[in-house]
Amino acid sequence: MGSLEPPTTSENGSAHPAGMGKSQFTDGGGATVHPPDTVPDPDALKRRRSSVLPLEVGTRVLCRWRDGKFHPVKVIERRKVHAVGPSDYEYYVHYTEFNRRLDEWVKLEQLDLDSVEAVVDEKVEEKGASGLKMTRHQKRKIDETHVEGHEELDAASLREHEEFTKVKNIATIELGRYEIETWYFSPFPPEYNDCLKLYFCEFCLNFMKRKEQLQRHMRKCDLKHPPGDEIYRSGTLSMFEVDGKKNKVYGQNLCYLAKLFLDHKTLYYDVDLFLFYILCECDDRGCHMVGYFSKEKHSEESYNLACILTLPPYQRKGYGKFLIAFSYELSKKEGKVGTPERPLSDLGLLSYRGYWTRVLLDILKKHKGNISIKELSDMTAIKAEDILTTLQTLELIQYRKGQHVICADPKVLDRHLKAAGRGGLEVDVSKLIWTPYKEQS
Repeated sequence: MGSLEPPTTSENGSAHPAGMGKSQFTDGGGATVHPPDTVPDPDALKRRRSSVLPLEVGTRVLCRWRDGKFHPVKVIERRKVHAVGPSDYEYYVHYTEFNRRLDEWVKLEQLDLDSVEAVVDEKVEEKGASGLKMTRHQKRKIDETHVEGHEELDAASLREHEEFTKVKNIATIELGRYEIETWYFSPFPPEYNDCLKLYFCEFCLNFMKRKEQLQRHMRKCDLKHPPGDEIYRSGTLSMFEVDGKKNKVYGQNLCYLAKLFLDHKTLYYDVDLFLFYILCECDDRGCHMVGYFSKEKHSEESYNLACILTLPPYQRKGYGKFLIAFSYELSKKEGKVGTPERPLSDLGLLSYRGYWTRVLLDILKKHKGNISIKELSDMTAIKAEDILTTLQTLELIQYRKGQHVICADPKVLDRHLKAAGRGGLEVDVSKLIWTPYKEQS
């Protein structure tokens, strides 16, 4: 998503944009263009505002966000709320500076209607006169927020995906002790189309429309952890392996849940082919899911991870790095090299690059560079191609006389390790009790 900062997460799991200051439109040279300070005749102003209502889909306007400041948005959809007047609409808007996860329904009073005419007159979206025209860099940053994670789609398929998923259908969910604002559309069954909030059982992942239904369900549900085998326990952390074939409803519910927070995820209705690894924090009330990854039971491409998610309330605690490390520990147990399923989102690639960098450079430091790509792959279960691209990105490998030569200056390695950041939670391999799937068959 270019240089945009990812959203931070509040205590209740809500996503908020980091570094949001006061927003204005900018001209082609980057100069700030403020909405006009002068207030025209009240009657003329009222007539002008009425003339632009209802706003058309595609309109660009300034919108007051929950921080009390105005930010540029694009109208994605609109809906009538009460009567028949032009002002009786709500608008679903995309904040053009930020990721789609912040898209939301807003009321008319949150929109600065004075900015509509200016934006429309200047035709910011495409041609634009010099006053409010976006630079190529700004346009590219906005476009990147829409194509993130969809590199495998052609233009027609991307448009179809965007049209189908453009409006979030579920605004919030309740999961355990958290109420979490959702980020993206998820194709729940049609009977849930009128629900803005869903209530999930945090153990079996069944979802309901009303709080009373969840309370009744919790009195009957005898699960206190994900269905499946506990394969890892270290302190308060547990990992459960869930077979999609044996626990089909759980697997499908997990996919519905995950899609609310993953824009690029393909929803698999046929979960029989997958194993799900559910990471939990455990206390006296049970084992509470914090995140998961899935993998195919049999992958011809050596994929050891299909999908990965840390739930918003638990992000920035090292769990994502832990899940990546855990997927490679399973690959080592299988005696195989592994790689994540492509395409990776930009943030996914950053996470993996950080993991690969830390693991490989730690080994290079110990061996003082006297080690081959194949030996690195055998030791780490990281695919040779991933090792090669990581070292090339770090400019730690050269091609001499028909072979790759690793450069391992200790100072350079230390600098790259520092830039890669902390490694997160460690996987204690001695606590992993697991038999690869093929041996269970």
